[in-house]
Amino acid sequence: SLKYKDAGTPLVVLAGGDYGMGSSRDWAAKGTFLLGIKAVIATSFERIHRSNLVGMGVLPLQFRDGESREELGLDGTETFDIELDDNLKPGQAIRVTATKENGTQVLFTVQCRIDTPVEVEYYRNGGILHKVLRDLAAS
Repeated sequence: SLKYKDAGTPLVVLAGGDYGMGSSRDWAAKGTFLLGIKAVIATSFERIHRSNLVGMGVLPLQFRDGESREELGLDGTETFDIELDDNLKPGQAIRVTATKENGTQVLFTVQCRIDTPVEVEYYRNGGILHKVLRDLAAS
């Protein structure tokens, strides 16, 4: 991840079901952020870990029912264009374009797993800590 971080390349994780399941969930989200991962596209998320990702400014995206990285033929070598705009809403559909090394593109739609308006604000500010610091600086 250091090579990508030095090159300014944001990272995307492709994952299966119950992403984030385990006993050290908050540290897992912190580690994800520290590695330079900006988004996780998973089949499903463990509830608390999903929230922790948002709190660290990492975008949780969920494949639609019946879709997975395997079903779409994604192997992690692709580059991803995630179509976000300033009108991000909880649960909205988001278009993703995955471009393979040979130039072939795979277009698919995922569900944004930012589930509440408060989480949208956390994400827009880069996570809970950044939001709190901005609020303190503004007061």
